[in-house]
Amino acid sequence: MEDCVASIGPKIRQLRRQKNLSLQQLSERSGLSTATIHKIEHSGMTPTVATLMKLAAALNRSVAYFIDEEESPPAVLVRSDERKPLFSARDGLDLLAVSGPAGRFFMDAAVTTLEPGACSGDKALEHPGEELVFTLDGMLSFEVGGEEYMLRRGDALHFRTDRPHRWRNSGRRPARALWMVLRSP
Repeated sequence: MEDCVASIGPKIRQLRRQKNLSLQQLSERSGLSTATIHKIEHSGMTPTVATLMKLAAALNRSVAYFIDEEESPPAVLVRSDERKPLFSARDGLDLLAVSGPAGRFFMDAAVTTLEPGACSGDKALEHPGEELVFTLDGMLSFEVGGEEYMLRRGDALHFRTDRPHRWRNSGRRPARALWMVLRSP
């Protein structure tokens, strides 16, 4: 654990320099003082979780980037026979992961199977980010910001998720889609 904590500062300094940011520029982006950032970079201070979250957002990285014990590879390959099922609290919705680990990336993707009648619920969803849904088979209906959209095989819908939205498989057979979600950094 000590090695992990000791590596946070140097990772911040290295990333700041890679992005050609001065201490002042990182200070302005993160809302932290230059003195605080300097102390963290030189292991003179261990950042709180909130401070690390501010630095991670300012450097466009996840918090996990700074606390992973092993150096992360630059890319993650997900073979078709190695897709893992993802948890879903919705009935009639099965998800198979297409993207790499969620903590390391801002985008997630899954091949989604929606049984007839499966839906997002009665209450519209709203959260930061974007979604892109590409219909592989069947039909899906969406409501985004009060507008109705019917997707058939080959159709795609891209929308910001900070607007009220909901979805449903109102067809008679299962629908499949490639569903991509971009979380706000």
